[in-house]
Amino acid sequence: MKRLRLSDLKIAGSGHVLRDVVPGEYLSHGGLSFKNPGQRSHDVGCTCASCDGNGRHVHPDECEVFIILQGKAVMEIDGTSHSLVAGDVVVCEPGEDHHLVADPEDPCVNMTLHTSRTHHSRISP
Repeated sequence: MKRLRLSDLKIAGSGHVLRDVVPGEYLSHGGLSFKNPGQRSHDVGCTCASCDGNGRHVHPDECEVFIILQGKAVMEIDGTSHSLVAGDVVVCEPGEDHHLVADPEDPCVNMTLHTSRTHHSRISP
């Protein structure tokens, strides 16, 4: 896991804003997420491609970046909890089991990003 603040990201020059933080020439996919109070991402029963259904969520060969835009959260990385606030940037490394848990009183709004060697492909609505 890498932890930064938004102010640590460089925006000058060529390439994407995460170019000095994660491998990949292009931002390839991601999204915006509004968490419910206490909600834990990729929990038991999740059927996404990176989950085992028993509460383990791992990307074997890519990093995932979480940017906390509003509120508070806890990032669980391999069973260790890290408190986060708006402006925090967390990079989950390949092979790390990771979950974002929204604060019960001040739930987070977060962005997730992945990078790639190729341009993103637009997904049709």
